[in-house]
Amino acid sequence: MADRAPRILLVDDEQPIQTLLSFPLQRDGYEVVQASDGREALARFSEQQFDLVVLDLMLPRMDGLEVCKRLRAKGSTVPIIMLTAKSEEIDKVLGLELGADDYITKPFSMREFRSRVKAALRRAGMAREGGDGSDDERPIDVLGLRIDSGRRTVTRNGDNVATTFVEFEILTALARSPGRVFTRDMLLARVWGDSAYRDPRTIDVHIRHLREKIEVDPKEPEYLFTVRGVGYRFRDDED
Repeated sequence: MADRAPRILLVDDEQPIQTLLSFPLQRDGYEVVQASDGREALARFSEQQFDLVVLDLMLPRMDGLEVCKRLRAKGSTVPIIMLTAKSEEIDKVLGLELGADDYITKPFSMREFRSRVKAALRRAGMAREGGDGSDDERPIDVLGLRIDSGRRTVTRNGDNVATTFVEFEILTALARSPGRVFTRDMLLARVWGDSAYRDPRTIDVHIRHLREKIEVDPKEPEYLFTVRGVGYRFRDDED
């Protein structure tokens, strides 16, 4: 990304929306590649390296949920922001559980859109830079769970656990401060840099997904605990 402008794959079947969103992104210095349906999006993704995918939920030929699912099935960790005109919670939850990092519900302001894009690219850039060897980057080992910030990997009893950018950031934030209670807004701010445009319940979806990946029994967690009415914490020596 240091040798070129960040490249964004913008997928929307409405040309006016593509034009509306492409202009500010290009003005901000990003390269924008457009696709108008799900199959075209997958084809474009296989042809070039992208730093971010902005993906509309409702697409012809193949919807955004299926595109997101297929990208993650291929092992891609590229950040994905989903756009949806639907307000139903199930669509947002499905998008997050299939591997999207963030979502924006239409209509949205251009300021909000640019904020989300910048935050996603910033997270991706930090991930590529890796660790610096400091104490903060040393792997965390707890009950067979190993979180390596430098490599950005998670393993449980030696088996790799695939996490999205957001899941990894939430898990790391909690694990670096065992026993400390984080509110949803604190986690939103830690991961995205702000919480002004985001629903705190988004955190609940990511936590549930993390538990399904790292816990033997997600209903009886060993690592990620709920503090009712407040937020979440990672296990400490007293657990």
